[in-house]
Amino acid sequence: MQQFKPTDDKKFIETAKNIIKRNPEVFEALMEFERTKKLPKLSKKKRVNFTIDADLMRKFQAHVIKNNQVMSKLIEKKIAEILQN
Repeated sequence: MQQFKPTDDKKFIETAKNIIKRNPEVFEALMEFERTKKLPKLSKKKRVNFTIDADLMRKFQAHVIKNNQVMSKLIEKKIAEILQN
């Protein structure tokens, strides 16, 4: 049986922390599995709920229908643009 050094433990712990930081949804899925014994579906998408002006929403819905676009993709693109600046 291979013996591990304390430095190996530290490296493992740091690697685990980095993985959790980069992919918290994976860690959350493992915690859910531990609790329920069922593995939830992993998705890169997150459902959100927010409130906006009703008139603005109607105009936006008409715009995406007229231009055959997807609301969530447009919103994702705009958020990405904002975060880049």
